[in-house]
Amino acid sequence: MPRRLLLLTLWTMLTLLILVVAAISILIAVTYPKLPSLETLTDYRPKIPLRIYTADGVQIGEFGEERRAFVPIGKVPTLMKQAILAAEDERFYQHGGVDYIGVVRAALSNLASGHTQSGASTITMQVARNFFLSSEKTFTRKFNEAMLAFKIEHNLTKDQILELYFNQIYLGQRAYGFASAARVYYGKSLDQLSPAEMAMLAGLPKAPSSFNPIVNPSRARLRQQYVLRRMHELQFINDAQYKQATTEQLRTYGSTDAFSVHAEYVAEMARQAIFEKYGENAYSQGLKVFTTVLAAHQSAAYDAARKGVIDYDRRHGYRGPEAYREVPAVKGEGARAAYDELLGEFGSIDALPPALVLSASPQALTVYAKDAGMVEIKGKALAFAARALSDKLPPAQRLRSGSVIRIRNTDDGWQIAQLPQVEAAFVSLDPRDGAIRALVGGFDFGRNHFNRVTQAWRQPGSSFKPFIYSAGIERGFTPATQINDAPLVIDPATIGGQRWEPKNFDGKFAGMMSMRDALTKSKNLVSIRILQAITPAYAQAYISKFGFEAKNHPPYLTMALGRAA
Repeated sequence: MPRRLLLLTLWTMLTLLILVVAAISILIAVTYPKLPSLETLTDYRPKIPLRIYTADGVQIGEFGEERRAFVPIGKVPTLMKQAILAAEDERFYQHGGVDYIGVVRAALSNLASGHTQSGASTITMQVARNFFLSSEKTFTRKFNEAMLAFKIEHNLTKDQILELYFNQIYLGQRAYGFASAARVYYGKSLDQLSPAEMAMLAGLPKAPSSFNPIVNPSRARLRQQYVLRRMHELQFINDAQYKQATTEQLRTYGSTDAFSVHAEYVAEMARQAIFEKYGENAYSQGLKVFTTVLAAHQSAAYDAARKGVIDYDRRHGYRGPEAYREVPAVKGEGARAAYDELLGEFGSIDALPPALVLSASPQALTVYAKDAGMVEIKGKALAFAARALSDKLPPAQRLRSGSVIRIRNTDDGWQIAQLPQVEAAFVSLDPRDGAIRALVGGFDFGRNHFNRVTQAWRQPGSSFKPFIYSAGIERGFTPATQINDAPLVIDPATIGGQRWEPKNFDGKFAGMMSMRDALTKSKNLVSIRILQAITPAYAQAYISKFGFEAKNHPPYLTMALGRAA
């Protein structure tokens, strides 16, 4: 009886196995022909953003939905590839798309832990999911993923598959692909990364938001340590490299939009010009635009404009704290996280980071700034804001615990600063060909995108007088015509405003003088008399020949002095 029961059991199991194999075979036969074409992979055209450069090749801007820099797999450092394999698929070059050993290992690990803590997706399966499937956790999606993995392995080489994965995978901070992530997180190219940085990046695909070294540095470090341990176990790095990498202190790039040269207004001008020509395609075709700006000139212009504005603003005194917030009642690392979150409300302006005052007295100020940490300001560094430390001031104007201020790092150490209320613009042209060598459209592009070089209307002043004189010559005046440089009182009705008594810059009157001399000496009253003679309406029509829009130059006598609308 036991023997018959054993045989029956074996036959039952064999029958079930045959049925399962048959069912899977039918499922494969039905599913495989319906799998999507691999044309997307074989003719891979990634979305590469529009990049803007100076004339000497320094990048100053990048625009696109996805940050990506395509790198052929042959140019990827060997250790970077090994870090990815250690983190995601150590048997990538051995399996055929599905790693059965990895599946068994993951199943045993999940059984031992009592819950799902590890999967068995290979790099090929991830490529299939990223290009063709969703991330829903269903049997159908997983089965299709496996089928696609087999199809991909049958049509592409291992290096081609790894190249697709390397350049397509999302790694947080809008970065797609490891080359872009290296720039975003560390401001480096792939060949400049240390083993510790490579391991950090290799740990991102599992969960880009959870292991983001900018957003979650502690969790990111745990993941990095795991990747380094696997690299060491697989002998991709030796003992010395492993020890050095596990203790290396990594510093993320901070701002993901920062470039070494501040030319945000120039980059925006170039973006608008390219978008006007190519539309939305401009942001995905990998276009590279080289401007006429020179990096050294632009940096000098940026520094000069900012220094001028800050110095002017400081001469007008300290206006008090930017805001006030309750200081979180936490200590240690929790306090830093709480402070960072609080300061995140306030825009980060280049070289003027927001800081939270933790304690204040007339002798010293202790503040916290995200990138600088704890900073003590005392002595002469307090002079600028000394008045704000007085107990006699209202709480809203006084520097006290909870005040949010700006600080700046100078040669003499950290000082109290403030965001200027004034603006400035700077443009430098090459007189030989009109090329723009430097352009600064305002104090800070992040605070205000308005470009005061190209968008602001400014009064042309006396530089407009030659156009009035030219209109006069058109109406019969000559350079020798005598015109009286004498006092004038203008009727309000003729200028569209109040009674006007114009004067010359020096307050003096020269009497009768030639038109030539009047222009040489920029005599206001002569210019007005010429405009009176030819009429403002004629002058308004005449200057349109030079590209001036009539609507911006009302037909009033003030036009003679360069007053525009």
